[in-house]
Amino acid sequence: MRDLAQKWTAMPDWHEAVIAVPGLTVRTRSGLEQYLVSGDLVAWSEVSGLADRGVGAFGTAEDDRYTVRLGRDRLLAVSTAPFDIATGWHEEGFGVTATSAGLHVFEIEGPAGAELISRATPVDPGAASASASLVFGGVGVIAYHHQGTLRLHVERGLATYLWTWLKTAARQPALSGQG
Repeated sequence: MRDLAQKWTAMPDWHEAVIAVPGLTVRTRSGLEQYLVSGDLVAWSEVSGLADRGVGAFGTAEDDRYTVRLGRDRLLAVSTAPFDIATGWHEEGFGVTATSAGLHVFEIEGPAGAELISRATPVDPGAASASASLVFGGVGVIAYHHQGTLRLHVERGLATYLWTWLKTAARQPALSGQG
């Protein structure tokens, strides 16, 4: 019987994996609590104390707890510590789903990041956007800035693909310092 697993790219050791070329570093960011919030975002804001709007694509998130806008009635709440709000439906009119296990987070930093963004998406990083959801490197991501890095949240099942795409793009002459 054929071993079909051989055709798939092996998943990197995310704790050790780093892409480093002149002007660009990409690594995994672990230890974040991530919650998908849907419904009445004003009610969520009153209960959580976090913004009901959240940052949009390529916007800048501040602090250790913040929100990222995904749609009119949906956002991603991110924190370095667990939230004190239970998952599930809340009678105030919003639902909370823990998504930490489902989303992988990459951090990209360095001056070559702008060139990488231009290769990854047609979205203008300088134009304001209400939603941080976009296609990056051929897959859907949530993209915003946090403390000098570009953060990308991607479905965990697509993380190895995006990592391979990032490694390939980083080897291109304009990004790798060869051109």
